[in-house]
Order: sequence, then C-alpha cells, then structure tokens
Amino acid sequence: CGMIPVTDPGVHRVSPPPMKSLRERLREQGLLESFLEQHPYNLSNKYFPGIAVAPPQNYMDDEYFAPPSIGTPAQEFTVVFDTGSPPLWVPSVYCSSPACRNHNRFNPADSSTFLSTNDTLFIAYGTGSMTGVLGYDTVDPPRINVRNQIFGLAETEPGDFFYYTPFDGILGLAFPSIASSGATPVFDNMMMENLVDRDLFSIYLNRNSQEGSFVLFGAIDPYYATTGISWIPLSAETYWQITMQSVSIKGAQVACSSGCQAIVDTGTSLLAVPVQALRILLNVLGASSSGEISCEAARNLPDLVFHINGKAFPVPARAYVIRSPPFCSLGLQGMDAPTEEGELWILGDVFIREYYVIFDRANNKVGLSRLP
Repeated sequence: CGMIPVTDPGVHRVSPPPMKSLRERLREQGLLESFLEQHPYNLSNKYFPGIAVAPPQNYMDDEYFAPPSIGTPAQEFTVVFDTGSPPLWVPSVYCSSPACRNHNRFNPADSSTFLSTNDTLFIAYGTGSMTGVLGYDTVDPPRINVRNQIFGLAETEPGDFFYYTPFDGILGLAFPSIASSGATPVFDNMMMENLVDRDLFSIYLNRNSQEGSFVLFGAIDPYYATTGISWIPLSAETYWQITMQSVSIKGAQVACSSGCQAIVDTGTSLLAVPVQALRILLNVLGASSSGEISCEAARNLPDLVFHINGKAFPVPARAYVIRSPPFCSLGLQGMDAPTEEGELWILGDVFIREYYVIFDRANNKVGLSRLP
C-alpha cells in the first residue's frame, strides 16, 4: 500500500497501544459528573496564562498516547504527543502528589546515564499544571535512542486531574522558542543528531479508535496522502501557528471574516473558538449555549469549512459532534486569546482526525492531506 518501510534507520513510526480515554475511565468509576463540576477547564492557560475561557462540554477524549522509555536500563512511560507544548516531562520519585503516586515515576538513581541539573520547570495546561526539575538522559520514543535529552522530572502535580489521566507525562513537539526553561525539545535533538531522514514528522489520528494512529518521525507516508498535500506556511515559529482567511457554513462566512490565527494542536481534543464566534456557530448550528444538541438534529448538521491559504478544509458533523448517549454536544469550546495578528483558534483533534498532518520544521510549514 505504499507504506514507509520501518527498516529505514531515519524513519521512525510510533503507534499508541490500545487505551481508554479519561472520559471512559471516569464514567466506568461513576466519577464523571463530579469530576466535570470540580474541574472547570481553562485552555488558554496553555497559551496565554490568565485569560478567561468558557468551559467546554468535552476535553477528555484524547486517546492518542505513546510508550517512550527513559534512562539506562530503560524505564517505561506513556505520554501524549503534544504539538502545542515543547518540553518532555514525566513523574519522578521526587513527587509525592497523588497524581504521581498512581503513575510510573522516573528514578534517576536507577539510570547509569542520568545527569542532574539545578534548573526548575513549571508548565500550565488547560486542565492542570506541574513543577519539577530538569535532567538529562537517553530517551527512546521508541526505537530512536536520543542521547543527552533534557526532560522534566515532575516534583508536584497539584490537584487531581493528572491523577485520573491514563498517561504518565507529555512529550512536546512545539518549537524551542516557547520553552520557558530553555529545554531543547526531543524532535530538535533528533534533527541535530541526524536521527531522522527529513526534518519533519507526520501524525495520523484514527477516527474510530486509537488503534492505527501513529506519529511518523522523519517521513511522510504516501498511503495517507493520496488526496495530495496542501502546504501552509507558518505565521509564527512558536506553536504550529497558521493564518486562516475565514470559517464558513453552507458557503456563507460565519466567523474569522477578517482573517485570524490558528494553532494545529494534537494536545487539544476539541476546536477552540473565540467566544463571540462560538455564540454565532452555536446559533447557526441550532445548539444550546452550552453546546448541547439533540442527536436527531445532529445527524443533519452541515460541514464546518476552514479557509486556509486559499483552500477549503471541511470538517463534517460526524467529526465535530460528540455522541455520549443519550446526549449529543458539539466539539467546540470558547476561548478568548487574541494575538497581535488577530483572534486565535485552536484546531485540535476534532480537526486533525480528518487530515493527515505533516509538521515540516525544515520549511516551517504545515501540510494537510484530507483522509478518505
């Protein structure tokens, strides 16, 4: 089928193991409703700390994890590949937070290749935060063996959001320019050590389950790009940020009519929309102010069409409607985080599942190939 051979030493495919989402885990334990009440979500903490955001209906359906190892001998972890943040971090034995105690913890004393530093790390996400120290060790994401990789060893993970997550830590794939600690991201080290054939990585998220999803370092798999690749230049080398011209429904502009900025972010489950635009979209689509809609009405919803770099990129209703029987809701969340270039949207997994996405560091572009 034109698959990239995994025997090429400069091409590395990482596929996640089967794993339930946070929402599924909480529902099975009867904790979902109380968890949602206690954890108002502030996505803008990740990009612009201190900016208010409207709470979404869903932020817990990210099922795309990978099993890297750290240290010598290898200590195994499960992480989210996050194109919206730069560092790698995992819980450590220095951490006594409940969120650390029920996850795999890195023990520097058990690794012959670990080097410590006195540098500290603090990261805020939309749903939690962590503090820790930085160290160096061999990281295998897997089958790549990145030596002397700087990473965070969590010492605190406040609250209980990370307690319930099925992953241990996060492996960032954003640009080093936004790493507050100055820590070199994993993929930057891969490029510097010539561990990849090409200075790019690509991501495929399976629509139906996490099985079959992958991150491919150093190559583009032609099997997933049969519809052609549309290349979009970055508007900022920080996050994977691009310029959108508009958003339309049934041929009519409904948002971003003067242009806006968008970040392609695997670490965000939904589509994050400026609050004013969200009100318009919910009204046009016939949903309530909280994003709820009858499942019957949801069957007939039109595509959301994103106009980027002169081309149209549709996202059908099956992608942006979240079905949680007997209820349905829209995979949209409000966020007011204006940039110097205009309002900001986050194209999360709801968008990414419709496209094979190539993140090209050599040319500072994002490639999108619509999936059949």
